[in-house]
Amino acid sequence: MTGSQDTIAIVGLGAIGRPMAERIAAAGLPLVVCDVRPEAVAGLPQAVTIAASPEDAANRADIVLACLPSIDSHRRALTGPGGAIHGTRMRTYIHTGTTGSALVNELAAVFAARGVATLDAPMTGGVPRARAGTLTVMASGPQPAFAAAEPFLKAYASTVVYLGERLGAAQVMKLINNMLSAANLAIASEALVLGAKAGLDPEQMIAVLNAGTGQNSATLTKIPDHVLTRGFDYGGAMYITDKDLSAFAEEAAALSVPTPLGDAVRRLYHEAAEAKSDDITTVIRHFERLAGVTLPKTR
Repeated sequence: MTGSQDTIAIVGLGAIGRPMAERIAAAGLPLVVCDVRPEAVAGLPQAVTIAASPEDAANRADIVLACLPSIDSHRRALTGPGGAIHGTRMRTYIHTGTTGSALVNELAAVFAARGVATLDAPMTGGVPRARAGTLTVMASGPQPAFAAAEPFLKAYASTVVYLGERLGAAQVMKLINNMLSAANLAIASEALVLGAKAGLDPEQMIAVLNAGTGQNSATLTKIPDHVLTRGFDYGGAMYITDKDLSAFAEEAAALSVPTPLGDAVRRLYHEAAEAKSDDITTVIRHFERLAGVTLPKTR
């Protein structure tokens, strides 16, 4: 318990939002939840209140946190009919989606007209760390809004970095992180397929890389736990990665920063997707097809 008297509402209980809600509830903090899918809110502790709409959630909570997958879903849930903007109790909005800075500033202007402060607070770590309560949160926005949100952020994150008051700074940081993560997975996949074609054992390659300078998040977790098993079940959807890499390109264009390597990574993921719902770890299949080799299942 943190002693906070505020109640938080989470709008959107998907692959990340649901574990976040579970961690907040486990911490004994007052929680309201809202999702268009009844099954998404089923099975939570009895102390958790289920709201009928984002507006209802904003009538019941001081802080509303949106964990939604797209720009359109944010606009519908927050400023559309029945949206959180129409609620009467909300005083702080937490934007956890990876959308780029333009949407955060757009929403902040709308909320400010209603006396609601906005905190930009995306997170990184993926589904496994969301379940473990060890996400990393980067936050930017008014300091009082950060102070109000911090007890809840710490319920699902082991690292919280406050980047200052400029809204959008956290979005840029998140996009940088996601580009590096996607690029690491792509180049690690390409290199491992090369090694497999040359007759090297995938597990031995991973052992060398993780004890050397080639290690990264892909070699440490994604490939050994989700590719070499052929499970492709990391939990990150390809369409989300496509969205995030496009947002990175938009931020770069707005700042007039050339990103030739980032552009190549973005094109690769777009080409690699067999279906938008594929797990991001299936990117390795793209390289396997090109090389005419398939990494063996090792577990």
